[in-house]
Amino acid sequence: MNKAEKNDYIASAKRVIEIETRAIADLSERLNEDFAAACDMLFQCEGKVVVSGMGKSGHVGNKIAATLASTGTPAFFMHPGEANHGDLGMLSKGDVLLAISNSGETSEIVNLLPVVKRLGISVVAMTNSVDSSLGQHADVVLDISVEQEACSLGLAPTSSTTATLVMGDALAVALLDKKGFTSDDFALSHPGGSLGRKLLLKVGDIMLSGDDVPLISVNATVAEALLEISKKGLGMTGIIDNNGALEGVFTDGDLRRILDARIDLHSASVSDVMTHGGKTTFAEQLAVEALNLMENHKISALMVIDENRHPVGAFNMHMLLKAGVL
Repeated sequence: MNKAEKNDYIASAKRVIEIETRAIADLSERLNEDFAAACDMLFQCEGKVVVSGMGKSGHVGNKIAATLASTGTPAFFMHPGEANHGDLGMLSKGDVLLAISNSGETSEIVNLLPVVKRLGISVVAMTNSVDSSLGQHADVVLDISVEQEACSLGLAPTSSTTATLVMGDALAVALLDKKGFTSDDFALSHPGGSLGRKLLLKVGDIMLSGDDVPLISVNATVAEALLEISKKGLGMTGIIDNNGALEGVFTDGDLRRILDARIDLHSASVSDVMTHGGKTTFAEQLAVEALNLMENHKISALMVIDENRHPVGAFNMHMLLKAGVL
């Protein structure tokens, strides 16, 4: 491939991006009370939001339905072709139909309208023509028209599908904000993958516990602390008083400091060189919150304590990484 051919590819891509960027900017300028009415209709929906569209509109509709469902608005996609041959039974009173058709004349969508109206189901239309069959029969119409498709032939749905997708995202996020949907709510609908791990995983799910927790007495020597660190492999050990409460920690960093001071490791008491108090967390805390604590204070391991400061666990950055929190 020569330089001219490379430049042609890049020029074509830039033209597409510029056209679609303008289409989205124009879409923003057209948002009005109809958008607010559509949001309120979906917010007040007692059933589910049923999204339907044919062809490319259907592909985009599938994504819109998935976004709505994952952000607190119960929704699913209904293929209009299948709906005309039995799947219309998926609709029930209390639902809202979000119908997508660029022309507003897609036969599979238009054929649904008489039955939908007979069921008393409200219709929000996404179309480029308010005067189309879909636009005239909808309760609310969202204008997704574009000046031109990004396709050089002006035929392939490009700018129009982008505008449709953006309008769907705008609806979903507006509803999310209205409902006060939180990160905890989001986590419950995303229990798998990295999102679920980051939002749901708690410190107690990943920490070492029992005999695996590095602990020594406040009366121990530095040499004994080093043996415990080496044995447990977390780069630190907790220091407990005679009642079993955490007094502090001794870390690799503390070791480097006493080596610079030429302190005798075998005779020195760990209580004289440890970090008193130290940063701690609780088993019930979200692992991602504990990660933020560690990053903010530039530490690589944490002791986990209960309400009486008794150590119940310990973990380090490597364990967070292994759990997929990082």
